[in-house]
Amino acid sequence: MKKKETHPARRPSSPVEREPDSATDIDAFIGALAHRPKRAHGARRGRLVFALDATMSRQPSWDRACQIQGDMFLETEAVGGLSVQLVFFRGHRECKASAWKESGADLAEIMSGVMCRGGYTQIGRVLSHILKEHDKAPVDAAIFVGDACEEEADHLCHLAGELGIRNIPLFLFQEGHDPVVRTAFQEMARLSGGAWAPFDSASPQQLRDLLRAVAVYAAGGAKALADYAKKSSAGIKLLEQMKGKGG
Repeated sequence: MKKKETHPARRPSSPVEREPDSATDIDAFIGALAHRPKRAHGARRGRLVFALDATMSRQPSWDRACQIQGDMFLETEAVGGLSVQLVFFRGHRECKASAWKESGADLAEIMSGVMCRGGYTQIGRVLSHILKEHDKAPVDAAIFVGDACEEEADHLCHLAGELGIRNIPLFLFQEGHDPVVRTAFQEMARLSGGAWAPFDSASPQQLRDLLRAVAVYAAGGAKALADYAKKSSAGIKLLEQMKGKGG
């Protein structure tokens, strides 16, 4: 069970370790994304950072994410394809990033070898890593899936704002109902130009739809996301929450 730090000291983010290899709300959401710089269709594969909390309480959700992440790749082939980098933290200051992968099978192979371990959250290190990856080659979007936030919110919000300046929307998907976590996640999403949404750990379909929607955006931009929303009723409802009252 995680302990909450009441006033944690601000710690500089250190580098991430690398391993080898209703309709109105929807229109508003799509409209906000449409103002981002557009990428020519077919110019390159979209690049998405897929980050997860791998601390002890997250093992059941990690296993579910491993099973459904392949759908992200399947949904994006028609709009240019997708490259995904897995980032996770766990244990005592352990934060790792995989190589960029272009198939669900390759990503699943990495995820299946990861066991969750107890420890505090390291969201700041994840956000710093995304910024560094973007300096190497453009990152089109980032996802973070977690249930806790034990770091200084102002520091995380500063990093989220840096993502926003670089047009890297951060999509934060919260498992559980902790109001403190919700406030922090919503503000990070707002500052980055992304979105926040809750999901029920007992309903894998909710997380699956969220991951698919962001993957489509990363691969094809706002137009692709608008097209995807027309065929996904569950995704539409979640996108409304991500843009509206919570974001």
